[in-house]
Amino acid sequence: MPIINYASKEIQFKIVYYGPALSGKTTTIAYIHSRLPAAFRGDLVSLATAADRTLFFDFLPVDAVILQGFKTKFQLYTVPGQVVYNTTRQLVLRSVDGIVFVADSHWDKIHEDVESFRNLEENLRKQHLSLDEIPYVLQYNKRDLPDAAPVSYLEFLLNNRRRRARSYEAVATKGRSVFAALDAVTQSVLNKFIQENHLLRPAPPRERATAGTA
Repeated sequence: MPIINYASKEIQFKIVYYGPALSGKTTTIAYIHSRLPAAFRGDLVSLATAADRTLFFDFLPVDAVILQGFKTKFQLYTVPGQVVYNTTRQLVLRSVDGIVFVADSHWDKIHEDVESFRNLEENLRKQHLSLDEIPYVLQYNKRDLPDAAPVSYLEFLLNNRRRRARSYEAVATKGRSVFAALDAVTQSVLNKFIQENHLLRPAPPRERATAGTA
């Protein structure tokens, strides 16, 4: 659920990066933060646990969409990958508006991808939410590995649903498709908000916040 700040005239949306441990969530969000203009992003905050951590920061796109006088702002979060921190995952998912599921393409990690995806659905159900209702995309990370599983197999395991999600072959360490996945989920979140609030869709900006990035 977006937060409307009447004082700053901003509508803030929450995007959560979800996936198994070491799939590339932290690398992805750190890369995004490093490539956004400093004037349009907040500090990258890390909440560390014994073996994992949650990162978050917010950013205002360079050409933020204006909705009835309010600028759109996004807050990006990662969840800890370790199963032992599932309570933290549930807390991070509260009031989520969009999700990027980061899957590890390594053959040995496929089982963890599937378990993490099931865990995502379970944690959403506990909040009376469903992936059928929330905008999300799939980021198949580590596609540069020599033993990466075929995309068709990942699609069969993770995207074999009545409503198929957009998916991206990514290499987070190099920034490949990182912004493409972010752009896709933010646009889906905005479209959903516009439709549910019966707003007219604004004209597309001339330049996105991610213009010129990988």
